[in-house]
Amino acid sequence: MIRILAWALALYLNAPEEREMSERLVPPGWQGNYYGPEATEARQEGRIPPIVMTPHMARWDRWGRQVLRDGDIVFRRGDARLLHGYFPISRFLANCSNSPFSHTGVVAIERDGPVVYDTTRTGVARQPFCVWALDNVGWIGVKRLRPEYRSAIPRVLAYCRKVYQDQVPFDYELSLDDRALYCVEMTQKAFQAAGIELCKPIRLGDMERAPEFPLCMYGLRFASQYMLDRPLTFETLVYFPGNERHGIWSARQLMTVIPPTFAPGYPDLSEPAPTVQVPADAGPARPQKVSVSAPAAAAAAPGQRRGT
Repeated sequence: MIRILAWALALYLNAPEEREMSERLVPPGWQGNYYGPEATEARQEGRIPPIVMTPHMARWDRWGRQVLRDGDIVFRRGDARLLHGYFPISRFLANCSNSPFSHTGVVAIERDGPVVYDTTRTGVARQPFCVWALDNVGWIGVKRLRPEYRSAIPRVLAYCRKVYQDQVPFDYELSLDDRALYCVEMTQKAFQAAGIELCKPIRLGDMERAPEFPLCMYGLRFASQYMLDRPLTFETLVYFPGNERHGIWSARQLMTVIPPTFAPGYPDLSEPAPTVQVPADAGPARPQKVSVSAPAAAAAAPGQRRGT
């Protein structure tokens, strides 16, 4: 019994880090959305210090400038956690839905280079891609609208910028209404606003691998009764990053620019961004592992990586 109590005390005193890497860049004492409109404008005008770019972030920045285009959807395996860091919600949802990814965002090429419109726990965010990539702990991928749909991109980005300016809050209830947004929901609705339905939501209970995680499934449902106004159930409809069969990754309107590629942004920030070879036709490809110790070279020949 004493050993059990000692183990429990040690676990309590050494709780896992709950913040993702981009949150750890926020200065101590900062209040509000560090990647929201007010803070972004203040950085651009020099009223608050800029985000310090590490060599690792600089490599991701160069990679993003070479590969990404307006309207691209970026996918990653995040490390968002609940319950003081003890419950890895990103890993749980990715595994249950049988996806390499847990998270999506929409790319825009703006004055400072590629940025990602996304949601964080403090609201809709606009992060430099090199910051967004830091929160990837596993697989990363990129999809792009096929040529016949690309006229919709300005409307997609207009939606992202509107919810960003409005600072729509994060949707912990995973609801389908517009009062709040989670990351994949925001991506889906941005394209819906442009007349493109990328995918249908699926029930939490219908996730491809949900039966393999009964304790987590029932635990999430039970905990939500005490944490949310509208608790989650197995009937709750949710949008997912998905795979080749469901979710945004499976959308017929999209083409693959970067297939699922193992290239974590952290925890070892001393490692360079990956060299990713893009298929000439930018079509579907099998997941591949890429060493993050590879030289920071160009991702591929320009004619290949643009997927045009």
